Amino acid sequence: MAQLEPTAPLTDEERIARIRLASTEHVGPISFLRLIERHGSAASAIAALPEIASRTGRSMAASSQEAAERELQAHSRAGARLIVWGDADYPPMLAAITDPPPLLSVLGAVDMLSRPSIAIVGARNASAGGQRIAETIARDLSGQGIVVVSGLARGIDAAAHRASLSNGTVAVVAGGVDVVYPPEHGELHRHIAAGGAVVAKRPLGSEPQARHFPRRNRVIAGLAAGVVVIEAAQRSGSLITARVALDEGREVFAVPGSPLDPRCRGSNDLLRHGAVLTESADDILEALAGRLAEPPTPPRQRPDPPPLPPSRLPIAPFPDTAPNADDPQSAILESLGPTPVSVDELVRRCQLSPSIVSTVLLELELAGRLERHPGQRVSLL
Repeated sequence: MAQLEPTAPLTDEERIARIRLASTEHVGPISFLRLIERHGSAASAIAALPEIASRTGRSMAASSQEAAERELQAHSRAGARLIVWGDADYPPMLAAITDPPPLLSVLGAVDMLSRPSIAIVGARNASAGGQRIAETIARDLSGQGIVVVSGLARGIDAAAHRASLSNGTVAVVAGGVDVVYPPEHGELHRHIAAGGAVVAKRPLGSEPQARHFPRRNRVIAGLAAGVVVIEAAQRSGSLITARVALDEGREVFAVPGSPLDPRCRGSNDLLRHGAVLTESADDILEALAGRLAEPPTPPRQRPDPPPLPPSRLPIAPFPDTAPNADDPQSAILESLGPTPVSVDELVRRCQLSPSIVSTVLLELELAGRLERHPGQRVSLL
């Protein structure tokens, strides 16, 4: 399925409607886009929620207009901006990913989010050498006009932010933009907001929780043309960021580390699987030569991910008539399981139109029965 792309400028009414739709229970980033695509606007999608709820069996009441207006006013009082997907200043690199967040809180200079950017991430318990290379790469990239994006965590993130403060840096946080975490980064948080930007997909006042960090990592990867990983253990948030970057067609760089240091096993493994070996900012600029200033490639124009190895089992030819052709949901459910399958494969196997498949998948997702995966693949929960 193609990603919906923003077109005409948003009216004030549609902005409020998108804030309300984004705040609706069970509506995630992808279903938010699909609802707008299907109904033409967020306002129309909200009007259709009662009917959708009756089909999915889930409560889907949108937040009130008053609540949306209060959220905008709260951002104004905090000196922040609430950017809605489709706004003219929504970051173009982020808008190009598969599941861009419908709402972004920004404390600082919004225009920083549209400048050429590179993310630098790594270990919280980084070595002195790891922090030093992070500082050097960040300072040199910043000196070339590249915005350094990171997550305001201890270790590598903090080193990268501090080294690029003079030309502005972007910190993506897991809580609200007005919540300092970790607490010792209060001064760094203030400096970043003053000369760069602090970004969050969570509402103001939200305390960061463990489950919020993977989504924060997706935003870090989505804002940048490439991700540099410095000292990442085999199970770390930095590797989540790297995987998102790969899924979205962005470049991944890794600084090699000692094989005796467990902090480097994940980043060394990235090198083993094709990440660009990186020792300086020049390695990054050379690999991305000419691409940093290019507009992002939307998902619909990217090549499909490599196919899975063929099954050893015999595959029956597609039937002339799809089973349960008069019941599209049953036909699609029969073709789904716990193993992810591409949406295009569902269209072919069920012999249904892409629009019907899209509608059924949306309803299954809103009913909590469907999970989406990178590469336009889906599976049953």
